[in-house]
Amino acid sequence: MTTPPLTRTTFGRPSAPIRLVHIGLGNFTRAHQAWYTEHASDRDEWGIAAFTGRRPTMAELLGPQDGLYTLITKGAEGDSYEVISSVSVVHPASDFASLIDYFTSKDLAVVTSTVTEAGYYRRDDGALDTDNEAVAADLDALRALPDQPSIDDIKATEITTAPARILAGLLARRIAGCQSLTILPCDNIPNNGQAFSRVVMDAARQVDPSLLEWAQKHVSWATCMVDRITPATTDTEREETTRAQGYKDAAPVPTEPFSEWVISGDFPAGRPDWESAGATIVNDVEPYEQRKLWMLNGSHSLMAYAGPILGFETVGEAIVDPTIREWVQQWWSEAGSGLSVPWEEYADALVERFENPNIRHLLAQIAHDGSQKIPVRIAPTLVRLRKSGEMPTGAIRAVAAWMLHLQGYGAPVVDAASTRVEALVGASLEEDARSVLGFVAPDLADDSDVVDAIVTAAKDIIAHRRAND
Repeated sequence: MTTPPLTRTTFGRPSAPIRLVHIGLGNFTRAHQAWYTEHASDRDEWGIAAFTGRRPTMAELLGPQDGLYTLITKGAEGDSYEVISSVSVVHPASDFASLIDYFTSKDLAVVTSTVTEAGYYRRDDGALDTDNEAVAADLDALRALPDQPSIDDIKATEITTAPARILAGLLARRIAGCQSLTILPCDNIPNNGQAFSRVVMDAARQVDPSLLEWAQKHVSWATCMVDRITPATTDTEREETTRAQGYKDAAPVPTEPFSEWVISGDFPAGRPDWESAGATIVNDVEPYEQRKLWMLNGSHSLMAYAGPILGFETVGEAIVDPTIREWVQQWWSEAGSGLSVPWEEYADALVERFENPNIRHLLAQIAHDGSQKIPVRIAPTLVRLRKSGEMPTGAIRAVAAWMLHLQGYGAPVVDAASTRVEALVGASLEEDARSVLGFVAPDLADDSDVVDAIVTAAKDIIAHRRAND
């Protein structure tokens, strides 16, 4: 008997009318924002038109499935399966004309995005990197439009970067005379709404400064904190879905049971009832961002650098080791002391998430790009406690573990700034510690006591490696 494909004809609900556009369709979006939209009480009113990243793979996989896919929730006691129907249509990123069509629709209310931090094309100060080759090409293409372009003129351009794509959409929306909408970036970076607004408006200044006043009246920038561990899909998930569900799904999504979405901002054209699906609407997302960044991401970084040195490959293996568990809990205590929202129950939930044997989260993967992660995940706690006269052992241990990682211990170094950060080490242990500290927390670069503490912590980590051999 032939196994049927996953399509709306047989397995899914009818497509909802498109009122949401998402840029950067990947596994995380499908396990997170699309899941919340699927579970909203008014889901039949809110369909998503999703655009892939630069690779069209997801459009090629989901197109024949009418946008449907299976979410596999991998709990500690087993897997559960659910067909997600909230994505009404999927386009490759190259279908720029369709993106502009949606922006000029009066029905469009919210634009969400997951383009990763790299997709913001920011300089160190947060401004748009207009020297980037792709950004410069997009800005040139938009500046080449006629003085009074038509929507078709905009549709005929070739735009690749997210800031310029959003700008082009807003230019077309102004021409169409459409009402207000909200842009809600969902990337895992602090204050993502303001960060994305900055680069898009910087692009506007380069192309058509008159858009700035229009955007101030008609565009609302919301901010959110997102949290759900979503591993990559493998053939195993495809085979398990067919076996369990009786249909073929080319792109199922594995994820953990835990999910959190905290949102702040105005939605003048409306939005799905995400609260009914468990989202939290607040006035200020920052305290929740800090909690996730320090507690979840900070402990991930600690384990990613220390764990492989002690012989562990995954988060699940590392967190059940008594030594690693003690180090993580010490870090949580230090980081939690600087939070303005409750963190103890969140930490308990993290232990349960980390221990989930059904989620295989590789430490070597988490270890990537430590140059961007350690200064924002670990340094704030290190600096705060040190300036109050304390010696934050957990934070110092995380810095020491990253230093050892750069020296060649544990996971291989994969970092966009690898040339720069690997040059920090290679002298004596004390000189390496001073150089790494100067990179992570420049305010403490001359603190000899912290340097000595990093050296001691590094020796302690190595000693535990030898004890485990």
